[in-house]
Amino acid sequence: MLQEPKFLSAGQFLLTTLIVKLAVMAALATMLARYRRFRHILIFEQRNWPDRLVFAVGLIVPLTTGVAARLLLNYEAADLTLEGAFLAGLIAGPYTGAIVGASMALPAMVAGEFGALPFAVGCGFAGGGFREACPKEDIWSFSPFVFFSLPGHVWRMIRSLEVNWQVLLLLVPIGLELVRQGVGGRFGEARLFHLHGDTFWLAVAVYVATVLTVSIPIKIWNNARIEHRLHEQEKLLLAAKVEALKSQINPHFLFNTLASVSSLIRSQPETARMVVQKLSGLLRKLMRTDEQFVTLREELEAVDEYLAIEVVRFGPRLSVRKTVAPETLDVIVPSLLLQPLVENAIKHGLSRKVGPGCITIRAWRDRHATIIEVEDDGLGISAERLETAMRAGIGLSNVNERLRVLYGTEGRLVLTGVPGKGALARVEIPRSATPHQMAS
Repeated sequence: MLQEPKFLSAGQFLLTTLIVKLAVMAALATMLARYRRFRHILIFEQRNWPDRLVFAVGLIVPLTTGVAARLLLNYEAADLTLEGAFLAGLIAGPYTGAIVGASMALPAMVAGEFGALPFAVGCGFAGGGFREACPKEDIWSFSPFVFFSLPGHVWRMIRSLEVNWQVLLLLVPIGLELVRQGVGGRFGEARLFHLHGDTFWLAVAVYVATVLTVSIPIKIWNNARIEHRLHEQEKLLLAAKVEALKSQINPHFLFNTLASVSSLIRSQPETARMVVQKLSGLLRKLMRTDEQFVTLREELEAVDEYLAIEVVRFGPRLSVRKTVAPETLDVIVPSLLLQPLVENAIKHGLSRKVGPGCITIRAWRDRHATIIEVEDDGLGISAERLETAMRAGIGLSNVNERLRVLYGTEGRLVLTGVPGKGALARVEIPRSATPHQMAS
């Protein structure tokens, strides 16, 4: 007995179209993230025009094809005009967003949809304008799970009376979809294409799908950025370990340390025993290759072992002070972050100073970052040397490069100093993009 064919209702067809729309955007974002040049563009926030054009072309070709598929094949799920233009502006700037939007709108304009061009270009500029105003890490923190954390974001915004960029980033695509629904409903789908639901819940599904179609590629691309950063971190960490072994655990350092132990064995055996323990602990930590990140507590313990040996070598000439806020001890930092800074302070600031010297280590948290400072009261640094110190010194340049790779423009190493009065190395690690969050 033949059964009558079953067809989807209008509501079921709309929901199917929305689901396929999400899948199309997710597949496109995943494919683009596999290209090395595209991943490289995602890493760095400061992009030149060739990079922006490559980014734009990477979106224009598939997204314009999707618009053409809707017009020629009536395949509505591939039309991502709003989301594509807004996303391009959000990631690469307003002009890139406008170029992507205009390119996608051209086939629709040819087909008589005269509202497509101004709307798509406007979406590109809206994304670019939001990018200019919003902290970049807040953009990359936007995810498809924002709906579940929305009450918390709203409460924090009300409690602190500050702008919550996650809430705004959720509202902007909804606002653009509202404009598209209004214009399309007023002038008809022949002038501006839009998906509309006949019931309240279907209308809500359209708006939710718009937000998800924007947030899904951001999540996918952010994961690609994290993977790339961790890969770069592995290479830089290896270079840091090699440099640490070369500059500290070299024959000269070992000779001086063992000479100190030899002179202490008869007169101060407990002190000699302590130096040997510190040296073995330092060697053990430097030889470990499986730790990319550690807590600040662990990093300070490694620095303490190094400083304990140097205090024995320099005697009363070297003193160490630490002012570390308790809430910073569990902050996750890159491994071997402080040791090159402390070594640089002793080597260039205090070793040639006549009289006593002091190394001061501070750490505290403000609203936006964890601040770590290493200061000495040694010979200081001239303005001429200050300009080249970050490039000439392997240890300092490595720390600076690792911070840039891991945290972008939010993390940095700043070196200041005055001749004859000492030098200060200041590390800023953003609270919004700590490595333990990146790896989650």
